[in-house]
Parts: sequence; C-alpha cells; structure tokens
Amino acid sequence: MHICMDWRAVKFDWNKARAFLVTAEEGSLSAAARALGMAQPTLGRQVDGLEQELGVVLFERVGRGLTLTPSGVELLEHVRAMGAAAGRVSLAALGQSQALEGTISISASETYAAALLPPIVAKLRVEEPGIHVEIVVSNRASDLLRREADIAIRSFRPTEPDLIATKIGMADAILYASPGYVEKLGHPKTPYDLRHADFVSIDPSGGMIKPLNSLGLGLTEANFPLLTESYLVMWELVKQGAAIGILDAHIGDAAPDVVRVLPDLEPLSFPIWLVAHRELTTSRRIRRVYDFLKEELKR
Repeated sequence: MHICMDWRAVKFDWNKARAFLVTAEEGSLSAAARALGMAQPTLGRQVDGLEQELGVVLFERVGRGLTLTPSGVELLEHVRAMGAAAGRVSLAALGQSQALEGTISISASETYAAALLPPIVAKLRVEEPGIHVEIVVSNRASDLLRREADIAIRSFRPTEPDLIATKIGMADAILYASPGYVEKLGHPKTPYDLRHADFVSIDPSGGMIKPLNSLGLGLTEANFPLLTESYLVMWELVKQGAAIGILDAHIGDAAPDVVRVLPDLEPLSFPIWLVAHRELTTSRRIRRVYDFLKEELKR
C-alpha cells in the first residue's frame, strides 16, 4: 500500500510524528509513554490525531501490543529520517552555544543518580549557578543521538561513531546483606556456604546467575526468589534483611546498615564511562559540565 496525499496540504505536527515514531519502536502505547515521560492517554491522542490528519490507519492492535499497518511501515521510514535530521539540527545549535547558562541533562542509573550525583551537582551549582541540571534517571542506556540526555554515565563503552567517551575507572560489584541476614546464614566463609542463600535479582532474564557462578557460588534460579528492575528497591530489600544483593562498592561500603558478604571474595569489576555526543563538545556549557563530572567522578 502506498500513501498518496498532498503533503503540502497537511498541517504537520512534529510532536504527533514523534509520538508515532516512539510508539512504533517501543511496540505499545504504554512503553512509548514511559520512554517519552508522558501520560499514555495524551500519547494515544497524539497518535490518533496524526492518523486523522493523514487520513490513514497506522497501527493495528495485536494482543496487548501494536503492529504497524502497511501505511505505518511506509510512514515510519520518513519519520525516522525527520527525527534524525531534527536531532542533528538541535545538536548543531546547542554545539554553537558558548554561554555558561542553560540546562544540561545528565543520564545515570538509579543508584548513581541517587548516591553519586547529588553532591557533585550541588558543587557544580555553587561554581556555575547559571547552569540548570536535569538528572535523567534510567537503568537503560539513554539515546544521546536522540537527545534523551546531553551526557550519560554508563558501564559500557559506546560503539556509535558520533559519541565520545572517557573511561573514568573501574568499579567493583560486591555482595551485601544486612548483619542479621549474615548471622542467619551462619556467617558464611566460602562460596559454597551461600548455596541456600536468597538473592535479589535485578535482571528478569536471569542474567545474574552466570557472573555470580563464575565466582564459584553454584547458584540456581531457586536462589533468586525476589525480582525487581529497580536498584533502589533491591537495595532496600537488602537493608531490610530479605536477601543478598550486589552493588557498586563505592555505594555499598558507605551504607552503615549493610556488610559485605564473603569480604575476601573476588569482586565482579566493570568500567565506568562518561559519554556525550561529539558535536556537544563544541559547546562551552556542555564541555564545562563534562569536564567537571569527569574530575569529580574520578575522585
């Protein structure tokens, strides 16, 4: 099916087009609403409005998700190109800004956003009161190319050629539990002693088992009776004595109400990267915040 219309006669609304684009990529209105940080009914009205303006049906409902119609598939190619172009224009404009004023968005996981960024941002605000900071809290990698954030703190090196990254250092993921839960386990001394322990999983796919078993723990799915995709919820469960959790040692060691489980166990190490779009480095404001974060995080 080919979309036949006079595009010059269409009053095109980019907000509606973006709603369509994200819905198509996420596969459902609920997921798209979360990705865009807006209410699902509002998003649905924007998609419906685009369909009415264009005079075509873009989605068909399949179960709880949505699938593109032939017209939707054809339109998606054009809207993706528009989104990429809009992103390049926005990046280029921001890159030309030389004022140390304006808003900077920083993306980080829940734990880093809650535990590491607040004192750093407080110090930045003292030194640069003209810079306003938006902290984007997400346990997934924010899309910097689409301007979901200006700067991101990640645990992996980006592969996109338009992104630049600085390795801040390595972090150790350590097993923690409440003192009461460690006592309940009989103060384990070896990995084998944890064979009957409960753990909190933060990975619905079960991806925590393999790396932990590489340390000799010998765990199965039965060892993970608790599941949450929120690191903050996981950490609260650990502090309440519900199970064992794993967290960055910089954060875990600073908590007074937990202790390391098997302190001599080899940690799981992972890198910390500071990432930004290449064009943003021409912005004095972005460069200032990027360099500030780099120095503070290295501490």
